[in-house]
Amino acid sequence: MTILAAAWDSTGERRALRVAIGALAMLVAASPCIAQPAVALADYPVKTIRIIVASSPGTASDIFARSLSEDLSDFYEQRVIVDNRPGAGGLIGNIRVSKANPDGYTLGMIDVTRVITELMRDPPPYRALADIIGVTHVASITNVLVTVPSMLARSAPEFVEYARASSGELNYASLGIGSASHLAGELFNRALGINAVHVPYRNLSDSFIEIALGRVHYAIYTLPAVLGPVREGRIRALAVMTPKRSPALPAVPAIAEVGLPEAQVDTWSGIVAPRGTPRRIVEQLHGDIVRGLRKAALRELFARQGAESTPESTPEGFTRMMRGEYLRYQALIREGGIKPE
Repeated sequence: MTILAAAWDSTGERRALRVAIGALAMLVAASPCIAQPAVALADYPVKTIRIIVASSPGTASDIFARSLSEDLSDFYEQRVIVDNRPGAGGLIGNIRVSKANPDGYTLGMIDVTRVITELMRDPPPYRALADIIGVTHVASITNVLVTVPSMLARSAPEFVEYARASSGELNYASLGIGSASHLAGELFNRALGINAVHVPYRNLSDSFIEIALGRVHYAIYTLPAVLGPVREGRIRALAVMTPKRSPALPAVPAIAEVGLPEAQVDTWSGIVAPRGTPRRIVEQLHGDIVRGLRKAALRELFARQGAESTPESTPEGFTRMMRGEYLRYQALIREGGIKPE
């Protein structure tokens, strides 16, 4: 205990940890009564860790991964790099995560598209959950219900009443068939009990133009995507699709306040490892990532992306959440007869 106390009094958090582990290793060598697994973490990490992101630089998942990689690099005194593998709706990067060596040196920053991509392809390109182990639920991004500014229904309750009275006459935008925004719109329509025409677009800017012109009546997009147009008055935010209001749009009610809690849907991101990664490494990574997520600087960075960090997660809790999302979207896609283009 004296040796460990001296180690923690020295400067440098990671350096102190290594000194303590080294001291403990010497004690283990001198005393066969102490179980060897107590010092197993001393050999990880000893080389570069790679975080695969299945999207382009500058996306929310990329920003989350880079912020964590910088924090872990400093903490481990070892390189932690981000490897962007965009393409095919996340397919390329997600396959790489599934097939990576389960040694703790290749991780994945995934989001809800990993689940959707498998469900929208037959045969599936990978097994969304069976090929990975949850490490940490990193962040949740708020989704926002937006409409044309000129619409007479100027509040969420008014829009709900209007939409129910106009079932079959409205249309809604998304970023493609089977996209997260498409399925969020379907969940909203089901919660209202309405039929609406789906209008997919290739990019956000085109859909914003169509909404502003009144050719499309509504859409559900992530907060970072809509914040600029909302503040500029080009589109109107009616509700956030999360249990509570967003600090970025404090005057906009949560969808539960409108009486539609079943329409709640967010866009989540998290760190996973290939299945077969040793449990001790998963637990260490989880603890070290959560340590970073609790930092004010990271929380503020996430908030600027319209996201909330989730340091209270556990590997098991994140896995359960992903499984719940899988079942939810699986039922939605099957019952709605949603098929890829």
